[in-house]
Amino acid sequence: MRQQIIAYCGLDCMACPAYQATIKDDRQMREETAANWSKEFNTVLKADDINCVGCLAEQGVLFEHCQVCKIRSCSRGKDLENCAHCTEYHCQELAGFFAMSPEAQERLDKIRGSHDGS
Repeated sequence: MRQQIIAYCGLDCMACPAYQATIKDDRQMREETAANWSKEFNTVLKADDINCVGCLAEQGVLFEHCQVCKIRSCSRGKDLENCAHCTEYHCQELAGFFAMSPEAQERLDKIRGSHDGS
């Protein structure tokens, strides 16, 4: 089974192309990801913007959005492993995110279920 790094929001960092490009130091993957994300999110990203060692990292480079992510900031402020362990799960901020990423909610729901002893 493939290892996972579950971000505060429930995304799997190891499946993220920014993480993969950084770990592999793959310029082509950075260029492709920048082009794809620029189109998908209606923004302008360059290959040099595609660097991240995972949202849970204490040190190292994070993708631009991860640096200002409200979900990440909240979880870190509460010293949580991820949002599944929060007493306010799932909050309004997560609900909006889950609308875009239902697989993240599935991961956190599963973690929460095992955390609650279900």
